[in-house]
Amino acid sequence: MTTAPPGRPHRWDLRRTAKAERLRAGSAHSQGKVIEPGRLRDLLHDVIRSGDRVALEGDNQKQADFLSRTLADCDPRRVNKLHMLISSVSRSEHLDLFERGIATKLDLAYAGPQSVRIAQMVEDGTVHIGAIHTYVELYARMFVDLPPDVVLLCAEKADRDGNLYTGPNTEDTPTIAEAAAFHDGVVIVQANEIVDGSDDLPRVDIPGSWVDYVVAADRPFFLEPLFTRDPRHIGPVEILKAMIAIRGVYERHQVVSLNHGVGFDTAAIELLLPTYGEKLGLKGRIARHWVLNPHPTLIPAIESGWVESIHSFGGESGMNRYAAARPDVFFIGADGSLRSNRVLAQLAGQYAIDMFIGSSLQIDADANSSTVTDGRLSGFGGAPNMGHDPHGRRHSSAAWLDLAHGDGASRRGRKLVVQMAQTFRAGGIPTFVETLDAIEVGKQADMPLPPVMIYGDDVSHVVTEEGVAYLYKAHSLTDRRAALAAVAGVTPVGRTADARQVESLRRDGLVAFPEDLKVETRLADRSLLAARSIEDLVAWSGGLYEPPAQFREW
Repeated sequence: MTTAPPGRPHRWDLRRTAKAERLRAGSAHSQGKVIEPGRLRDLLHDVIRSGDRVALEGDNQKQADFLSRTLADCDPRRVNKLHMLISSVSRSEHLDLFERGIATKLDLAYAGPQSVRIAQMVEDGTVHIGAIHTYVELYARMFVDLPPDVVLLCAEKADRDGNLYTGPNTEDTPTIAEAAAFHDGVVIVQANEIVDGSDDLPRVDIPGSWVDYVVAADRPFFLEPLFTRDPRHIGPVEILKAMIAIRGVYERHQVVSLNHGVGFDTAAIELLLPTYGEKLGLKGRIARHWVLNPHPTLIPAIESGWVESIHSFGGESGMNRYAAARPDVFFIGADGSLRSNRVLAQLAGQYAIDMFIGSSLQIDADANSSTVTDGRLSGFGGAPNMGHDPHGRRHSSAAWLDLAHGDGASRRGRKLVVQMAQTFRAGGIPTFVETLDAIEVGKQADMPLPPVMIYGDDVSHVVTEEGVAYLYKAHSLTDRRAALAAVAGVTPVGRTADARQVESLRRDGLVAFPEDLKVETRLADRSLLAARSIEDLVAWSGGLYEPPAQFREW
């Protein structure tokens, strides 16, 4: 026989009770779920409590900037000591929150445009970093130990019942909304337009039952064209690296499914597929299935029949009409617009692709890499998630099996994790260094671990203008270091290379130079690009691509 424990009965609805109190306070500033824009600041004062954990939608592209600007304008005597969960710290008001004393602690994934300022604020003690995450890691923690009390999101359209159309840039919105809606957090959404009912929405991406308040923004939410690269800025060195990568990695391992990190290096590969790749007879053999935002530089490859499918993390400015017109390639809703989902794309990028290829600001002798450098705390985004070999994978592919290792029951394939870099960055700064700046930055910020983006033991290949280091073939740490040094040029790491050892590594297949791959360096010229300007990309798209104003030169 069991008996009830002594004492007062336990309360199991504290979060629900607290939410009801917040909504009662907020109702003074809204009509049902609709907030008058001029009353938004008052509502935030009454709904947000000091010390709350607040998730602010700052994805690596779209930003709930009306909400972030209004929150930064709140009275710090009424709202303070907030713990902010911001996947991408991209706007100045994200850090104004800390300078004004409204927020004190930050968990993030990426801080590109604000990387220098945030580094200084961490050093000054104005911002206290919980952790620098990968995107899905931060979202996952919202369902475990970081449940938000309030979330601030953005949508294309909302109706008066809170139903949302998030459109091509759905990205992270459903995930963050769910973390709050099902654990008694308050969900507040800015919308570019508020309509009467769900029949006036192209489709319902998030049901109104998940949403507590909607407000019409003072202007459309900010959207950064993060994945647009102007082909005019792709030069012979990027083209040479692309040729080396296509021959030394894509062709050699028959890479069929992949993700490209953002940058001119991968943009060059995309623009060489219809020309150099076609000449090599690789169409239909490589690069067919992509997990990728709609890169404008992939348009020529799509139009040339290289690409079978693309699942996107988010949209890209100017690409909506083009993506909608290619439903066999992109994931398009019945309403005719792109459906993106960052969490599912990150999951696909972790388990369902043969290869991740991306760049970094620094790489050490063991192939550890980081975008955190001295005076710059930029974070990682999705690279650590996709840039590792997931030991939970069980399905096979030709590329995965090509890197297989082990014996008997321990034999398993391996994902290709490729770091592509120029030996020196702008200003003569070496990419390959003896020690990552991230180690000292981590110490200064009192982090328990250095903010390393991709660990060296996950890296299978390194591609530079010098050649390819096949690190996965190395049988010892000494051989790995020697192979990396062989393609690191005259950087501090490259200067450790021994000429006779390099020749031995070439014979053993751990290193390949352009001549070993039959890459004719004299052909590394802009004439090899399928498109040499944004205007060319528009022409390839049949006028469907509408580039943002800053990329228009005609």
